[in-house]
Amino acid sequence: MQYMMFVATDPEPDTDVEDNVEEWVRENDASGVRVRGERLRPASEAKTLRLRGGELMVTDGPFTEAKEWIAGYDILECESLEHAIDVASRHPMARYGRIEVRAFWPFDGSDEGE
Repeated sequence: MQYMMFVATDPEPDTDVEDNVEEWVRENDASGVRVRGERLRPASEAKTLRLRGGELMVTDGPFTEAKEWIAGYDILECESLEHAIDVASRHPMARYGRIEVRAFWPFDGSDEGE
């Protein structure tokens, strides 16, 4: 099953640990767990859009006023949520930021899983 791993910043990181993201990427690419992943440009370069009443509204930056922002993502291929959590827990941003893990929800027209 595939999982999306959102990598977010955190205003209160654990900075006592060395950042080894390249090692994490190499290890999970080699094992086939990491399907793909990329960093994202800063939130200051984001655009948020809404379509209301036929009118497109585009604003600068993320919609929320949070101090945290999504810094990147990885797509993981894992046998279970527990496995995905284990893989994500070893990512440096689990210490420096926050990691959110969610299973992909195939669009098949059903609401199963809600």
